[in-house]
Amino acid sequence: MPARNVVKEYVKGGIYHVYNRGVNKYDIFESKKDYATFLYYLKLYLENPENLDKEDLRKKNFMVRTNFFERVELLGYCLMPNHFHLIIKQTGDKDLTEFVRCIATNYSMYFNSEHDRVGTLFQGRYKAILIKKDNYLLHLSRYIHLNPLTKGRTLSKLSEYEWSSYADYLGLKDTTWLKRKHILDYFSKHEEGDFGDYNLYKDFVEGYADDSGELLGNLTLE
Repeated sequence: MPARNVVKEYVKGGIYHVYNRGVNKYDIFESKKDYATFLYYLKLYLENPENLDKEDLRKKNFMVRTNFFERVELLGYCLMPNHFHLIIKQTGDKDLTEFVRCIATNYSMYFNSEHDRVGTLFQGRYKAILIKKDNYLLHLSRYIHLNPLTKGRTLSKLSEYEWSSYADYLGLKDTTWLKRKHILDYFSKHEEGDFGDYNLYKDFVEGYADDSGELLGNLTLE
């Protein structure tokens, strides 16, 4: 029987929860440099090339042959010591596959070189599942943004976690290659009561009573 969410359903314009973790649950981020490097690869792949400075362009041309601007949109992310979560919208029907393969390959090469190791970094192929309902998408964004709480961080400090998109969603950062509008528009366009009483994203993430992980079921990390 295949591992859960390895067999993938690809559709044009689909939104996916993409995740993977280290082989044998080992850490895939051991330093701030590791986290920053993973995010830098995301930037090189996703940023509008017109917004990259000369040094970024030089590195992109050297390390990253393909640009996924307007092919892949990153709606949210959270990097944890031994795993990562990405919420990705693809334009075509196979853009996600190429994008995640490029990210995983480049980061694995960096990590093995940086930490003087050989062999596989990730636990098999990445997992991806198509998000088919708006409420699942909203709860998924809440679920991944709450991930840092598992490391003892309190709700009051959640927005200070450097390696997730939560601070962007609260307007504390403005990462140009992160597309928040798709999710945040829900809270600005819907009337009170459509989604509990949580019209503000922060209230939804930090104050919603139910466990998003239980609602999502098979959409979460195994």
